Amino acid sequence: MTESPASAQPVQLRRAVASSYLGSVIEYYDFLLYATASALVFGKVFFSGLPPLAATVASLGTFATGYLARPLGGVIFGHFGDRLGRKRMLILTMVLMGVVSFLIGLLPTYEQIGSLAPITLVLLRVVQGVAVGGEWGGAVLMSAEHATGRRGLWASFTNAGAPSGMLLSTAVLSGSAAVLGEREFLSWGWRVPFLISIALLGVGLFVRARVEETPVFTAARRQDASAPLLDVLRHHPRTLLLGVGVGLSAFVLQGTLTTFLLAYGVEAGFARQEVLNGLTLSSGLAILGILGWSALSDRVGRRPVVLAGAVLAAVYSFLLFPVADTGSVALLTLLLVLGQSVIHPMMYGPLAALYAELFSTRSRYTGASLGYQLAGLGAGLAPVVFAQIRAANDGGGTMVISAVIAAFCLLTVGCALALRETSRTDLAGGPISEGVR
Repeated sequence: MTESPASAQPVQLRRAVASSYLGSVIEYYDFLLYATASALVFGKVFFSGLPPLAATVASLGTFATGYLARPLGGVIFGHFGDRLGRKRMLILTMVLMGVVSFLIGLLPTYEQIGSLAPITLVLLRVVQGVAVGGEWGGAVLMSAEHATGRRGLWASFTNAGAPSGMLLSTAVLSGSAAVLGEREFLSWGWRVPFLISIALLGVGLFVRARVEETPVFTAARRQDASAPLLDVLRHHPRTLLLGVGVGLSAFVLQGTLTTFLLAYGVEAGFARQEVLNGLTLSSGLAILGILGWSALSDRVGRRPVVLAGAVLAAVYSFLLFPVADTGSVALLTLLLVLGQSVIHPMMYGPLAALYAELFSTRSRYTGASLGYQLAGLGAGLAPVVFAQIRAANDGGGTMVISAVIAAFCLLTVGCALALRETSRTDLAGGPISEGVR
């Protein structure tokens, strides 16, 4: 006996949300594992011929290449996702991420094969960036387009996968570092978390295969979607740019807390394990923050929550480094919890539903992915730029860094005020008018 459409809908919604969340956990486990390793390990393993500060900049540079590749992934997978369906693309992006991370775990070091090691690392990172660039948009739409209510909450499970992936990757990396000594960890222990990716891939594919295509896409399948990118650029250029501006500060803060502050804290005298412990705790609490603020955005709207978060983040940016410079582990942990678990989720959580609500069905995968991934450049470039600012100022320049973060927060405020409120948008409707707020 087959299920009726009405009874199958809640089941498919639960499966879609579970698939989006678990898929995002796996994708970001792979992607953010690289972020943590680039701050703590890769400078010594793949750039050992450079001075320590230069090696850190070079290592963070390879980290940034993944973010540079993400918009390309959003366009490529968005194009086919709008034409062929969300589910097919999500299977492909997950396979790419898992295989690439496994290969990074097998990659020889600089001492073994010389300059070929960092070159191969960069190439793998580019493929990884392309994959995650296509993953996010499809995962969000699988939840948002299956949902008939509380879209902000259900869509945010994809964003909650980011700190969940960070929690998992940091826990595995810090566990490996704790069990092994410094020498063994740098020699081979850092590879273990990357090799585990192949097992996570199998779990993710099993869950994702059970989800049906979204009803919104199925109903709109007959629409012309031959050039979704052109549709976004022709009909929604202002919306796309404002969407990018709204998300930038969240990603700049994310890159600062999850990558740059790691390297900064270790250089300032904190033990690597102390910084990783603080990041692990704040990542776990961030899951609750993302879901909670996103649920609130279903009640009061996306813009008020994002605006409040941007204002708080601007103030927080000037407390960041003075508190980290105190040398207190307790204060550093509190700082990470406040930033990553409370303030950042206010800006980041509602973005999942907001980006999905900005575009029509025929170009939603492309538009949402491109807007999110262009904004995501902030997370990849911020650590590199901030490391260069410190290098140019002989290890100083933290006030300049705080001012840059605050400036991006003000940009978010301006763009959020210019955008229309989207929380009452019908995703099955036609194109959204750009002139209405």
